[in-house]
Amino acid sequence: MTPFLGMMSLQPDTGLAPNAVAVRVRALLACVLLCVAAPGSAQQTGSLAALSDTLEALSERVGPAVVQIFVSGYAIGGGLVPSAEPLVSPQRGSGAGVILDPAGYIITNAHVVAGATRVQVVLPVTTVVGAERRSILRPRGRLVGAQVVGTDSETDLAVLKVQVNDRLPFLELGDSESLRPGQLVMAFGSPLGLENSVSFGVVSAVARQLRPEDPMIYIQTDASINPGNSGGPLVDVDGRVVGISTFILSQSGGSEGLGFAAPSNIVRRVYEQILQHGRVRRGAIGARVQTVTPELAEGLGLAQDWGVILADVYPAGPAAAAGLRVGDIVLTMDGKLMENARQFEVNLYPRGVGETVRVEVLRGDQRTVYTVSPVERPGDPDRFQQMVRPAEHLVSRLGILGLNLTADVAPMLPGLRTRQGVVVAASTQQAPRFRDGQLLPGDVIRALNGRSIGNLTGLRAALDELGAGHAVVLQVDRGGELRYVSFVLEE
Repeated sequence: MTPFLGMMSLQPDTGLAPNAVAVRVRALLACVLLCVAAPGSAQQTGSLAALSDTLEALSERVGPAVVQIFVSGYAIGGGLVPSAEPLVSPQRGSGAGVILDPAGYIITNAHVVAGATRVQVVLPVTTVVGAERRSILRPRGRLVGAQVVGTDSETDLAVLKVQVNDRLPFLELGDSESLRPGQLVMAFGSPLGLENSVSFGVVSAVARQLRPEDPMIYIQTDASINPGNSGGPLVDVDGRVVGISTFILSQSGGSEGLGFAAPSNIVRRVYEQILQHGRVRRGAIGARVQTVTPELAEGLGLAQDWGVILADVYPAGPAAAAGLRVGDIVLTMDGKLMENARQFEVNLYPRGVGETVRVEVLRGDQRTVYTVSPVERPGDPDRFQQMVRPAEHLVSRLGILGLNLTADVAPMLPGLRTRQGVVVAASTQQAPRFRDGQLLPGDVIRALNGRSIGNLTGLRAALDELGAGHAVVLQVDRGGELRYVSFVLEE
């Protein structure tokens, strides 16, 4: 698959190649800034008009690859605050997406299609180069059905597929690591249901984290983003997708100039893995890293008082197999200087199973490069969520979404001591108050009050035989270790 910058036959006849558009945007902006000192001058007016024309051309080229998404399905009650809302309720919603492949593959946000039983996509009407536009009111695009290929809740990304016979316009993913604060970007989407809206701004920051130790990072922009922009592309002046609009921070509920987008380099890896595996297989190298502090450097006699140190290398893990040791100072990862542990985790985060990572370390006064092959991260709590459908997999009296332990699911849970039961895929806020711990994603319920549980039907039947006030003791297999989890039925 070799995507290009939109279908050339659908681009307006600007007389400019994509790179030429980018160069012209930058040159015109510089000219506009220089003309600010001479307000009202003919030069300023001309520069602003030229900048406007160029941005219009960019919008015309990007727009045909941006879609509106409509979903209907079920919403699952969740969160930490008790609510009177039902456990599962019907929902309708909308968002945006961008076509990344002419065969009809679309990237959007996972929360746009969460719980969906039906997904439809509006494909914009495109025009032929040179065709005269007769009305500013464009006809509504084609409404087609879409299939969810896979989702990844950790990055809040999803891949859809529409079945069409014709070749669709699409966009190319750019390099988000090349972004710098102050660069111009445009956000496309359908805010509040307003199809094909465009906003303009700058990159405010390139690596925002929701939590200090969170490996997922976001591009921050002041381009106006509102509900309905979710899943739409953030593009640079080359018309390449550098991010997928995901969320905003707001006190009013509307745009306040604090929009956040998943970086395109992370989007690319998630997109490719979902196409290949149907899910994301995140890599782990079997090591724990810490930031080198002056105290650590002095106490351990390190050669430098900054950087990253391997605090632990797990036996039989990929890092140990490659030759890495506790106390090694990590200098670079794939040639990139590692200055702290957070940077190390952020750069390792997108790496998938089957890739390799070149790690240069300092051991004493010796520099050595090791090649590490990540394995799938154990115990990924999100690995089952894309497999469940609320209407089919809800066990309401336990407040869980469960899966039968089938031949497809079992390999995702190595070390189990049982080959039948119900896998806990996710919990809802209506889960009972357990007295012996709690149910976690990946737990396998194998018995209830001493009665063997083979599947979801058996689990529901066993719960239905018990009334309010009865004790329930679940025998759970958690990674090969058996334990009991108990509670009292309230209704």
